[in-house]
Formats: sequence, C-alpha cells, structure tokens
Amino acid sequence: MSLHAALTWLANRLQVAEPRRWPCWLLRLFVKPSAQAPWAALAPAQVPDPAAWAAARLGMPPGAPWWLWPWRLFVKPPMPWAWALPAWLAALGGGLAWALAALWRAASAVLWLALAPLRWAVRALERLAARLERNGTAAAFGRATDRALRPVLAVPGMRWLVLGVALAAAAVVMTTPFNGFGQLVFLLLAWMLSMVLRKLPGRFPSLALATISLTAMGRYAWWRMTNTLQFDSAVEAFLGYGLLAAEAYTWLVVVLGFVQTAWPLQRQSVPLQGAPLEWPSVDVFIPTYNESLDVVRPTVLAAMAMDWPKDKLRVYLLDDGRREAFRAFAAEVGVHYIARADNRHAKAGNLNNALGMTQGELVAIFDCDHIPTRSFLKTCVGWFQRDARCAMLQTPHHFFSPDPFERNLGTFRRVPNEGALFYGLVQDGNDFWNATFFCGSCAVIRRAPLMEVGGIAVETVTEDAHTALKLHRRGYTTAYINEAQAAGLATESLSAHVGQRIRWARGMAQIFRTDNPFLGKGLTLWQRICYGNAMLHFFFGLPRLVFFTAPMAYLFFHLHIIHAQAALLALYVLPYILQSNIANAHVQGKYRHTFWAEVYETVLAWYVALPTTLAMINPKLGKFNVTAKGGLVERAYFDWTTSLPYAVLVLLNSAAFVAGLARLLWWNADEPATVVLNLVWTAYSLLMLGAAMGVASESRQVRRMHRVDAHLPAVLYLDDGRVLRATCTDFSMNGLGLQVDGAAPLAAGQPVHVGLWWDGTECALPAEIVLDKGQGAIGVQYGPLTRDQQIEMVQCTFARPDSWTHWNRTQDVDRPLLGLQEIASLGLRGYRTLGRALLQAVRERAMRRKKTIAASA
Repeated sequence: MSLHAALTWLANRLQVAEPRRWPCWLLRLFVKPSAQAPWAALAPAQVPDPAAWAAARLGMPPGAPWWLWPWRLFVKPPMPWAWALPAWLAALGGGLAWALAALWRAASAVLWLALAPLRWAVRALERLAARLERNGTAAAFGRATDRALRPVLAVPGMRWLVLGVALAAAAVVMTTPFNGFGQLVFLLLAWMLSMVLRKLPGRFPSLALATISLTAMGRYAWWRMTNTLQFDSAVEAFLGYGLLAAEAYTWLVVVLGFVQTAWPLQRQSVPLQGAPLEWPSVDVFIPTYNESLDVVRPTVLAAMAMDWPKDKLRVYLLDDGRREAFRAFAAEVGVHYIARADNRHAKAGNLNNALGMTQGELVAIFDCDHIPTRSFLKTCVGWFQRDARCAMLQTPHHFFSPDPFERNLGTFRRVPNEGALFYGLVQDGNDFWNATFFCGSCAVIRRAPLMEVGGIAVETVTEDAHTALKLHRRGYTTAYINEAQAAGLATESLSAHVGQRIRWARGMAQIFRTDNPFLGKGLTLWQRICYGNAMLHFFFGLPRLVFFTAPMAYLFFHLHIIHAQAALLALYVLPYILQSNIANAHVQGKYRHTFWAEVYETVLAWYVALPTTLAMINPKLGKFNVTAKGGLVERAYFDWTTSLPYAVLVLLNSAAFVAGLARLLWWNADEPATVVLNLVWTAYSLLMLGAAMGVASESRQVRRMHRVDAHLPAVLYLDDGRVLRATCTDFSMNGLGLQVDGAAPLAAGQPVHVGLWWDGTECALPAEIVLDKGQGAIGVQYGPLTRDQQIEMVQCTFARPDSWTHWNRTQDVDRPLLGLQEIASLGLRGYRTLGRALLQAVRERAMRRKKTIAASA
C-alpha cells in the first residue's frame, strides 16, 4: 500500500472532512464526527483561526507539507542558513541536534547524581588539608624533614645511596602484582593522599605528588609490558607494539620532566659591584631581516634608553635586509648600523658577523620586536661579576600581544600561553642543574666564552640552544632570572606560529642527531637529562598521531591491540592518568593549565612529525625560516590549509565513533566494556580536534600597533591653560587611552600635551585627541616627536621596569575539571565554526560557478 493510499484510508476511517488541515486530524483522534467543535458556538468574529495561530507559534512556513506540523511540535525551526539545504535534511539535522542536546542533559544529570559520593569525599579531604595547613602541621613537618635530611645528604655519596634505595623500593612497589580489588584499593589510597597533598604549600608536597604519580605510572607500564602483549595476528602485533612505543615515549618524557623541574632554583638578581666606571662594556645586538621599521623602532629606542653608563653601551642594528630606510633611521637616532653582503647562516651568521666587528665585554641580544626595560642590564649583569665562569644569563620571553591560540580561543591573559611553562618553570628547573638554555633573545652573553666555542652555533637552525650546549660542554655556567625584563610580539597567525614551531622542532632534532647530549664529554648527568628532555619533547608528533588513530583498529576492524579486559585496563590506566594530572596541576598549574598541553600538541602534531623524522635521517635537511611579526589579520577567515590534517582526523574519528556505536548495539554486544572504552577514547580525541579547529578560525587583528593595558598616572595639558589629572589605561607606540578625572567632553582634533613620568621625571608629549568615548574616557594620538621625545615616550611606557611584572594577575586558577569542561566547550564551538566555514565555502563555490556559467552564456 502506498503512503497516499494509506492516508486516504485513515482519513475515511476518522471521517476527516479536510485532510489538508492538521487540526482536523488531531480533533478526530479525540472527538467523534457527530460532536461539535469546541469553538463552533462562538460568534464568527470570536472564532480564531487555529491553523494560523499554530503556524505562527511553531514557525511554520506557508504551504508547509502535512508531516512538518507534528514535527514542529518537538523540533525547533532550522537555523537561518538551513534554506540552502533540502527541507527534509534540515529537519533531520534539527531533530538530531535536539536529540543529542536532550541526551547530553540527561547524561549530565545522571553523572552529577552518580558522582555525589565522590564530591562529598573531595570536600572532606579538602577540609582535612585546610586543617593541616591552618595549624601548621604540614609546614612544621616540611621544616623538620629538611633539617633532618640536610646533614645526612651532605655526606659524600649519601645522595646516590638514598637515590638507589628509593629506586629499589619503587621497583618493588611498581612490580608487585595486584588483583583487580587490590589495584582498586591502590587507586583509592593514592587518590586520597594526593587530594590532601595538593592543597599543601611547599616543595615537599610537590615531590611527594611526583613520587605517587611516577609510582602509578610505573605500575601501569610494568603491567602493560608484561600482561597485554599477546596478539593473535601480525597486524595486531605491529599496531600493538606501535602503541606501546608511543606510550613508552610519554613515560620517558614524564620521568625526565619531573627530574628537570624537581627543584626550581628561583634565582634573584644581585647588586652590581663597584662604581659605574668599573662596570663591563655592553654591545646590544638587534638583528633584523624582513620586519617593518614600525616593529624595530621601539626596540632600538628602548635599547638606547637602558640604564647603563653611556660610554659603556653601544647599540647595533644588524640589518640582513640591507634596507636604506633602516640605515637612515640608525643615523637619525644615533645607533650603529651593520649590514653584510649575504645572508649566510641567517640569524646566527648575522650575529657572528657583528661579533667580529665589535669589542664589548658582554653582548646583549634582542629580537627586533623585543622591547627591553630600562632596568634590563642592571638586573642581569650582577651575576657576571659574581661568577667569573658565568657565560650566559637568560630572562623570559614575554609577549604583550596574543598568540593565535589566545586570540582565536579567547583565552588571552586568562589561560597561560604555550611558552609560559618553559619560561615559568622549566628554565627555573634547568637553572638548578646548571642547564639554562640560551633562547635567542632577552639574554646577555660573555664575549670571551662565546668566541671560545666559535661564536653562535651555525650547524643547526636552533642556534641558540646549540650555543648553550657548547658552552656547557666547556664547563661554563649559565643563569636564569625569572623576571620579565623585555616584551615582544607573538605570532599573528596560526600558519606563522606553526612555521616557527616546525623550525624549533627541526633544530632540536638536528642537535639530538649531531651533538646528542647523552653522548660526548663535558656534561653532568643532570645537564644531559635537561637537554635530552628538551629535545625529546619535540618528537611528540608521531606518538600523538598514534593516540588519535589507535582506537580505530578496534572500532573499524575489531583488532585487539591491547590484550586485556577493559575493566582491568581501566584500573591500571586510571591511576596513571589521574595521578599525573593531579601532580601536574600542583607543580605546573600556575604555568600551564591541565589538559591544555593536549590542545597545543594536537595542533602541532602533524607538522612536527615529518621534520623531526627527516632531521634524524639527514640533519642537513631544512633551512632557517624567519617568524613574521607585526602583521595584520584584516578579516576573519578559516585557515583551511593549516587545518586540513585535523579535518581528516576529525572525519576518521567521527566515522570510528559511529562504527563504535554500531558495535555497541549490534556487532560486538558481547564486549560492551571494550567498545565503551574505545568510544570514550575517540570522544576525547574529537574534543581536542574540535579545539584545534577553533584555533584555525582566525579572528581579526587590525591593530598594527598593539595596545598594552596599564594603570599609570598622567596629566592632560590643554591649550587654554587647564590641567586635568588622568590615568593612562593603555598605551601603544602611536598613542594612549586616558581616563580623565571629572572632565567635560573634549573635542576630537583638539591639540593637547600629555604628561607621563619615569624615575620621578615628567615628560610632556604633544598629542591630539582623536576619540571621546564619554564619561572622561578619551583616546589621544601622538604628534610629531623629536628623537629625545621618542626615547622619553618609550621610557615612560614600554621600558618601565614594572611594565611586565603584573601581567598574569588576571589569570584563572587551574581547576582541572573546569578546564576540561572549557576545552570541551571550545571543541564544540570549533565544530560549529567548521560547519559555518564549510557552508560558506559551498556558497562561495556555488556563486563562482554561477558567475562562470553566466559569463560563458
């Protein structure tokens, strides 16, 4: 029977007089034909049109088919863009979205109820930790332990003995077999202890958490290697051992990372010795290649304004672009200009060329977009006077503009950026082991040791880290002061960011291949670990891709690459993951929020996998690429080129998830736990890939001169003699944002002078009001400034010693579960962005096709 015949038969049975009007159908379900409609007794003027009223309420378009009426009782009208889709497909998509939303809400409610006992336990453990901290028990225990261990560990050989005993005990704990119940008890006890320790201050709780985490990881690794490697086919063995190798890489990096950051030194600056006439001479190198003069100008002016005896400070603009405008600018402001005939060895060659033409005892190096503060040299040079073997001192790289992750995901100044962990914690840990790396900028190097190792290294494209490695092999010391003394521009686009990371990854792989820190002479064990971990970190590409694709072996082909029951696997892997996250949140939470490393590695995995692999095969492959700075993103767009690998992974994981649902319901109903475990793994991968898609959606960035938030005293001098007190709320190289106290509206175009201060000295700069936002908020733009006024302007703004000391005061506290929730939200938003980008691409292609057809007609 056809659908039309069935509807005709049903209409006859129900005696529906007007089959095209949906109220008649609903009425006949409850009211007999002889009954009178409820509104029949009403006067004609009072009778409403139920069809029109329902159509308006349900958002029904004119002439809608009959089946859309009952559908609209449950499903909202389609989005405005759905007109481009067939009606049935739009309706199906809307229904699916509603069903998924309802399922999510129901699952969230069930999960919230199921986790109630866990929440109660967490609150009880946090109250216990607060009590231990409040009454001083934890601090007293830490001080007593420190007093007891310090003289014992000072005995020659005792540290190695203690380390050996600890490793032996750890090996016993890690290899002791437990049954399922015993492993569950281990999980609960370790978790309860960690929940208390994570709330306690000091270094001993951090070391204890790292120990528990390593123990849980060791138990999982031992069980994994001894109980899960039985395979039924060569394909399963190949994939299974590949997954094990990827996991072993992460275990190694975790162990080396804990050693590297076990005891951050937190070195402070030391006072300079002697009179200024006795201080060392300093050459300041500012290398540039293709950057605009607007980017380079503030760095040069700030370098000229550094607080150092003028006869002992020389600023050199090293122009590998050989541009006449740069030569003229150097002559105008009074700095030295050096250019060379070729660009051999890129930045390293540029610096080496300048080293051969200068004589300063110390060399300060700044990338051309890194603006130093006035106090930079006074903060750094004291350590060179105190330690004659100190060859290099590094300070953090701080950025006053958002990188692509921060701008496109909206996390600027809320979530630590990708480099915060390295400059906030890793370099401090390296400093404890005398393994601080040179990072290419914001550093001071002693000339004699640098020339002893042949100048800046040219064998690899990461010349900075390789130079530090050479200095350490010669027995020199290095230092790190974790105090932002310069600030620069972050990469503007995702493609530029990826290109920069590719260069870093290739260079580290080249060093690992040609000058391996685990081999050769001159390094201590701890220096080898620090350098080795830094280089191994950039090999995360292949393991990350393995983790994204491993569940597909089972979901697509029913291959068992981990030979274990799902419940037992969960009992071993959960303590490892849980304890690692707790330890990392406690140790690294200030510098990298939990789960965000997954987002960064997801975006970069595909792009660093090939360069690192090729560099290990042939370290001479690849060339130095300059990172573009100071560019614009004039319109928002989706970076299809960079995101293509993620899009492929999204399609594969989505297909695997659908296949997993089919296995759960039909194909492998006898292995529900295994299917669910792989589905959870795939869902997690999809969330991370969604966040990567969000990063690929480039937001607009139309300011050529970035504004920096501030809170500085200022004065506004008007031409009529009035003096208005104000507060500088932001500044750039072009102008200021001011909040004027109790001011009447000021006219745009009105000339003024703005007074700012540095070291108690006021400088008044000519300016013009360009914007009046009301309520005293105005924007001013500088007028023509003389050379001295430009230097004063930089000193009062970018080069202030306290410019970058409070940059992270608006940063969120790391809360792992909330962080995971935010990343999940960003992942879903990334998929919405991808959908809009796809639709826009289809529309643009259709329009181009129409234009082509019209042009050919």
